[in-house]
Amino acid sequence: QVQLVESGGGSVQAGGSLRLSCVSSGHTSSFAMAWFRQAPGKEREFVATISWEGERTRYADSVKGRFTISRDNARDNGKNWMYLQMNGLKPEDTAVYYCASDRLYGSIYANEYDFWGQGTQVTVSS
Repeated sequence: QVQLVESGGGSVQAGGSLRLSCVSSGHTSSFAMAWFRQAPGKEREFVATISWEGERTRYADSVKGRFTISRDNARDNGKNWMYLQMNGLKPEDTAVYYCASDRLYGSIYANEYDFWGQGTQVTVSS
């Protein structure tokens, strides 16, 4: 059974930084991972995605240059870690951040991802 668990959310002032983590387990083959976010009253939106080997990444224009996605497949036996380093945070980055996984790399559409975590809240105050 695939499980994804996010951590690292919190409250920061504008201009600050946070690092989100997502640990996944239960996958039986290679998989891409991604971060999405959802603000109150808005649809879930794509933030960033990373390929299995970590060599390919893709970002939403709104976070490009401020956020960095990475992953570590060797940290724990049977588990994979993904991170989102968020710098230069803005109030409009406030949202619940979700990690997701899929067999294929590159999609920016939430409905194409197979597995999801429960989310972690990020709040940026001005």
